[in-house]
Amino acid sequence: MTTEKIHPIIELLQQDQRYHIEAYQFVREALAYAQEILKMPAQGGEGEQHITGQQLCEAIRQYSLEQYGFMAKTVLNSWGVHSTGDFGEIVYNLIRIKHMKRSKSDRREDFEACYDFATAFEPVFELSGSDD
Repeated sequence: MTTEKIHPIIELLQQDQRYHIEAYQFVREALAYAQEILKMPAQGGEGEQHITGQQLCEAIRQYSLEQYGFMAKTVLNSWGVHSTGDFGEIVYNLIRIKHMKRSKSDRREDFEACYDFATAFEPVFELSGSDD
């Protein structure tokens, strides 16, 4: 009789039911977005690609708006995410199952109150001036 090993993310979702699997995937996508598209600087040494909690929260905000526009906050809320602290919880859950890495300087508090969800996902309208 063989025992099948449960995938770490499935086990995580069973242990911590606050967030949907889409929230975990989205945070991982936003990390790649931060590094590849936003070219956020690495904070670690030795060529290590590492961004701070605050930088990741900002990348998630920008990526959310790019992906979901006016619906960004609604989509995140539907996944159980209601504050930047939730991003920290997701990241630390992913670190626990070795799907993300942590540097010595990282702290869970780095994700607290980076911005207010009530206003952070409102679209910004820029009026272009006319030179007539």
